[in-house]
Amino acid sequence: MLTSEGVAARTGLAVPLARRPVAVVAVLYAALVFPFAGNYGLSADELYFRMLGDDPRWGYFDQPPLAPLLAKAGAVLFGDTAWGVRTPALLCGLAVVVLAALITAELGGGPRAQVLAAATSGTSVTVLVVAHFLLTNSPDLVAWSAVALFALRALLRGDGRWWLAAGATCGVATYAKYVVLLLPVTLVLALLVVGPRQELRTRWLWAGAGLTLLIGAPNVIYQAVNGWPQLVMARTLSDGSWTDGLMFPLYVAFLTGPAVALVLVAGVAGLLRRPRWRPARALGAAYLIGTALVLAVAPSGIDYTEGYLVPLVAAGWVIADEWLTRGRSRLPVAVLVLSVFAVVQVAVIVPVLPERMFARFPATSLTTETIGWERVARQTADAYAALPEGERSRAVVLTKNFGEAGALHWMRDDHPLPRIYSGHNELYFRGSPPESADVVIAVGVDEDLLARDFRECSVAARIDNGHGLATMEQGRAISVCREPRAPWAELWPGYRLIGPY
Repeated sequence: MLTSEGVAARTGLAVPLARRPVAVVAVLYAALVFPFAGNYGLSADELYFRMLGDDPRWGYFDQPPLAPLLAKAGAVLFGDTAWGVRTPALLCGLAVVVLAALITAELGGGPRAQVLAAATSGTSVTVLVVAHFLLTNSPDLVAWSAVALFALRALLRGDGRWWLAAGATCGVATYAKYVVLLLPVTLVLALLVVGPRQELRTRWLWAGAGLTLLIGAPNVIYQAVNGWPQLVMARTLSDGSWTDGLMFPLYVAFLTGPAVALVLVAGVAGLLRRPRWRPARALGAAYLIGTALVLAVAPSGIDYTEGYLVPLVAAGWVIADEWLTRGRSRLPVAVLVLSVFAVVQVAVIVPVLPERMFARFPATSLTTETIGWERVARQTADAYAALPEGERSRAVVLTKNFGEAGALHWMRDDHPLPRIYSGHNELYFRGSPPESADVVIAVGVDEDLLARDFRECSVAARIDNGHGLATMEQGRAISVCREPRAPWAELWPGYRLIGPY
């Protein structure tokens, strides 16, 4: 005999997806993001992914293989340009927009709520970033949203087979970021705390968990064989304090937009308190548990919780839409306020302004780092061209970080350069320069380190992006060094750099 909770689960709340209105939102979103995808240059991470994509593997020191594979696929299918490399990111953004509408429909939200969820999710800082820049977060956010949808369908429809879809999605998503596992872990904990606990006894949920382990197994094998490099990276990235946690509310408001942050709060409260959503209350509890875990273990990693935001905003719009129907003026005012925030968020994240104008009012560090790479390549190529002809065959380029290495690797057809080396993250394991390389063009490398390791070093140029913009490279030296004081096998560990760009 079914309990009242079981009846609620099997009755379901889902309404049909408003296909045409949501499709219009998706098309408008693509028209908003794609025309600007080629503006400025690629980010350091995108340049790195493109470089790693030329040497596909099961994993890398600092990340799983999916993002580099997407960068390579974009370059091959759509052209080795900024547009081509970023096309997979746009597709991820579009997927999140549609998933936001699907989650809203699953919770009983009508066409207007679905459109508002899709539009506000798409123009949030979180989704704009992953739709413009190809990052590990791009496929990761798709996976979080899809897993949330599948979990809701399992809980609200009483159909445990959806746990298989959730498990398979988690398994695939581990090839983008391992942090996706936070969602199923917190969902299981939430089911234990707030129920429905009988879900933990279904074979489908644990079969889904088994699928995650099976599909993600090559990831685990790669980590074990290579000495668990992701743990090294995690320790490097985990430095933080409770001051990071105290900024959490402001961080959420920034990612979603201040107005939509209120909708998110309504979504969490609704999932926890609404009788009709009682079978799905674990999703709201999972967010609270996940946030508490992150703030307790790694406060500086508060961005790990951003995957929860789209599903919670979608839930919030079901409630907010009901509120909008209670007053004539509420909808126009809400649309006006949301539109203003959306315009500001687009202007902050998407490179809609010419470089020279952005350089005067830099908004985000991620966009800032896309400017000036062509000049770095040109200045490095000039230093190489100035070498005596007899030295060029013995010369190599050595960069401090993977952004510089990726930019020079990308632009070497237009700016001829010798082989490029870097000790940053995965690039360190590609090996040191050959012992015959006694002439080095060092880009951005610490000058004191070079003076220690070489008998002769001179600064050929200072990196200048042409706008006076305070990038990580601006003002660093491009040095020409000769006669290493020791074999490269001894010097190479001194150039190793672990951590983000």
